[in-house]
Amino acid sequence: MATIDLDLMGTTYTRAYKAIDRRVIVCAGTGCIANGALEVYERLKAVAAERGVSVTVSLDHDSQRDHPEGADLLLSQSGCQGFCQVGPLVSVEPDGILYVRVSTDDIEEIVDETLAAGRPVERLLYEDTRTGTQRRGYDQIDFYTRQSRTVLLACGRSDPHSLPEYVSNGGYRAARKALLEMSPEKVCEVVEQAGLRGRGGGGFPTGRKWKLAGRQTDPQKYIICNGDEGDPGAFMDRSILEGNPHVVLEGMLIGARATGAHAGYVYVRAEYPLAVKRLRKAVADAREAGLLGRDIFGTGLDFDIQIMEGAGAFVCGEASAMVSSIMGNRGMPRPKPPRTAERGLWDKPTIVNNVETLAMVPGIIDRGAEAYRSTGTENSPGTKTFALTGHVANTGLIEVPFGTTLREIVFEIGGGVLDESGAINNNAFKAVQIGGPSGGCLTADHLDLPLDFDSLDEVGAMVGSGGLVVLNEATCMVQVARFFMKFTQHESCGKCVPCREGTRQLLELLDKIIEGYSDADTLDLLEELCENVADSSLCGLGKSAPAPVLSTLRQFRSEYEAHVEDKICPTKQCTALTSIEIDPELCKGCTLCKRKCPVDAIEGEVRQPHKINPELCVKCGACIEACKFNAITGGAA
Repeated sequence: MATIDLDLMGTTYTRAYKAIDRRVIVCAGTGCIANGALEVYERLKAVAAERGVSVTVSLDHDSQRDHPEGADLLLSQSGCQGFCQVGPLVSVEPDGILYVRVSTDDIEEIVDETLAAGRPVERLLYEDTRTGTQRRGYDQIDFYTRQSRTVLLACGRSDPHSLPEYVSNGGYRAARKALLEMSPEKVCEVVEQAGLRGRGGGGFPTGRKWKLAGRQTDPQKYIICNGDEGDPGAFMDRSILEGNPHVVLEGMLIGARATGAHAGYVYVRAEYPLAVKRLRKAVADAREAGLLGRDIFGTGLDFDIQIMEGAGAFVCGEASAMVSSIMGNRGMPRPKPPRTAERGLWDKPTIVNNVETLAMVPGIIDRGAEAYRSTGTENSPGTKTFALTGHVANTGLIEVPFGTTLREIVFEIGGGVLDESGAINNNAFKAVQIGGPSGGCLTADHLDLPLDFDSLDEVGAMVGSGGLVVLNEATCMVQVARFFMKFTQHESCGKCVPCREGTRQLLELLDKIIEGYSDADTLDLLEELCENVADSSLCGLGKSAPAPVLSTLRQFRSEYEAHVEDKICPTKQCTALTSIEIDPELCKGCTLCKRKCPVDAIEGEVRQPHKINPELCVKCGACIEACKFNAITGGAA
């Protein structure tokens, strides 16, 4: 099938778009959908029609025909707009208005005030968490203005279902340039000069990986997009796939040109149904337009893409395990060398690139290596997306240049740290867990550390896939380490003994520390076992599994020692190490706690202050729940 005329498609879409008076974009990322965004979208469509507003919901049309002009409003869905905490989000252009926490009850006012009269609905504007002032749109909200959104920009501003809109914004221009004007060697050279490094965690140079595959003499090669995002709290790749699927397909097409691949797979976890749905539509639209299939752009290149749904195994994020899964086998890693670029799918050369990595490629080819290197650091150029979560005022999806400090991310973009009461208190900052189960902890000493591959490696942490979990002073770091160890132990494929048995033993040691059964040798044993697992596990996931434990031990050893030597949890999060006490000044002697105690550990007479026998108390917390006078403290917070 001949490739369609992209210039005509883009021009036709642009002409139709200019005929529209206003555009309303409803965030339809997974987070906003969970909060009712689709209901908001349908209500907007219905109320606008009731008010006599001429509405079109799509400019997807045959590129050979002009779109009917005269519509007053283009109503669109977008991917994730990033500010997940205040969704559903609705933006109005060209007014530059962003509404937050929109519900169906707000729609009539939006239509009457904004669409009809051009006035903002002030109660729906974002209120700055620090100053209390209202902000009208993206260009006034620190969460957005302090970012450098490139990959994420289109995710929240354009319709992920629309190939014409993607093309009108320059989509597939880089692919056409790569296929018609550049040799495979030149494509690899530009990507290598740009310094693009893999965003999946390892940071391996993408151009070098492509060159390795390109040198293989086997005529059958593959390219895989790794969308198996498994880190707890990470949703960067999902948001790109949901919000801008064509940029990933274009990156794969350019990668096919660079390496000589003729078939591609997008491996995405089945828990991402919206991403899968939008990817399938994007692939179908690209095929129909001749952008996938045979003789693309008349160059003789045959390349097509299939969507492969994974079952959600964390280990399948590792390249060789993913290859095994795609071939219909159990997802388990294999020793290297050879690398997958040499022997991957069906023993053929196979490139595996992360979603965000591939999404960077079209911009590099289109604008050049120097433009890409204009942001970021020398050895870590470009930008990186992060999922910012935890005890921080503004949670969501962000994108910043490599080299941005933790201080700017947490205190400026994130709006500050939340203390135990939920108030903003930057003095309550304790740590940031970066990189998920394979990462480490950064403390107040690292607030001015530039976040890039090399700087993080020097302090025993890693970029990983991009999870950033902010922790306040009430967080028990031993429990943080246990959380990630429990995850990796559960997700171990079991192929190698060090990971299968080592992570289980590490989890048992952490349980002993938390439950008060550890002794003077426990911490030394914990460190030794961590080092053994890291040194001898088969794959990168096993080797990095002990990282959260080693990192918290290094940064918060005194907290571990308090658990082990003093049998005290400084943050009072570990129930077994926290005594429960009754304040005699607040106790009214009502005996309710005594009646609720399952082990008869509470003593006292009616209308007299009660006491807890620590030798009998099992710290179940039943008395705390029963007390109506807040006289009992301790136990788990």
